[in-house]
Amino acid sequence: MEKTFEYRIYPNNAQKVLLQKTFGCCRYVFNKVLSMRQEEYKQNKKTNGINHYMTQIPTWKKTDSPWLAEVDSMALQQSLRDLDKAYKNFFRSPGKVGFPKFKSKHNHRQSYRTNVISVLDTKHIKLPKIGVVKARISRPIEGRILSATVKQVPTGKYFVTICCADVPSPSISEGSIEILGIDAGIHDIATCSNGTRLANPKNLTKSEAKLKREQRKLSRKQKGSHNRERQRIKVARVHENIANQRKDTLHKFTTSAIRESQAIAVEDLHVKGMVRNHHLAKAIADASMSEMIRQLEYKCAWYGRNFVKVDRFYPSSKTCRVCGYHYKELTLAQRSWICPECKTYLDRDLNAAINIAREGERILNDTVGHTGIEAVA
Repeated sequence: MEKTFEYRIYPNNAQKVLLQKTFGCCRYVFNKVLSMRQEEYKQNKKTNGINHYMTQIPTWKKTDSPWLAEVDSMALQQSLRDLDKAYKNFFRSPGKVGFPKFKSKHNHRQSYRTNVISVLDTKHIKLPKIGVVKARISRPIEGRILSATVKQVPTGKYFVTICCADVPSPSISEGSIEILGIDAGIHDIATCSNGTRLANPKNLTKSEAKLKREQRKLSRKQKGSHNRERQRIKVARVHENIANQRKDTLHKFTTSAIRESQAIAVEDLHVKGMVRNHHLAKAIADASMSEMIRQLEYKCAWYGRNFVKVDRFYPSSKTCRVCGYHYKELTLAQRSWICPECKTYLDRDLNAAINIAREGERILNDTVGHTGIEAVA
């Protein structure tokens, strides 16, 4: 099993300069080869393979770009591999994946990947060409190190993400719930089939006044000034706090849900289409439905639980969980309804969660499968 470990690093001023050089050189090589491939395709209707460009890096170091020799050579090669992967993804899924774009130095989120890294102890990491960097190793690394991504976030902090293989699966006790259905929403981020609800903390709404105030200050600063850069970091910190609060809430909920159950069933929501509703876009984004489903899926793989996605067109909210009556007239504004057939009072979200759990159980027991259903073990 593969797993990533992220740690914050604290480079000194000289190391920060080297990191910025590495970001810039990787960006330069990426953009240079992207431009070359575009020109080749215009002229010959085909391009050379990625190995052709990798062999030219030593020549560039000796001729027009000698400063490329100052940074990690593996990072330069990895940037070209990332470009090649972006090309392949575009041609494999045209319309779904966009064409590779040029990288900008004005982007406040920079990163590069390398294959050589050493974790010396709980306080130090060694990076190629950078040297020994102070780090906060909050938990030990497991498995075999495959690669490492060094990144700088908009707040100016530096992190290293280490990807490891052959990580042993964590052992947890068998859950008491056979299958847990989860209905994602806005008022409650998640409603579970056992009656548990995760209320929406509305992190963005709570910090919106502060965010607006800091953004107004930013708009009044002169472009290119040091005061503007300091204020930009203050705005980025507000965004970072909001994102961290969301992640913390979701991680606690998803881990608890998986520990208590043997299988998880969720609805295959089309969140990208849902946010096109301009009246609900901010609320849907603040609820982080996609992130919750993503966490549930990879944690089920970690802990050996079954994960089921129910078809998005399955009428979980409109179907009575008692008698199976399909109430077609149910609107989005109705949060509860009484079944015309059996007269049962139904909470919309709880009813949907129970129906999702039952449909997920049917899918797991069905050896033939069901159109639009995805099961991951």
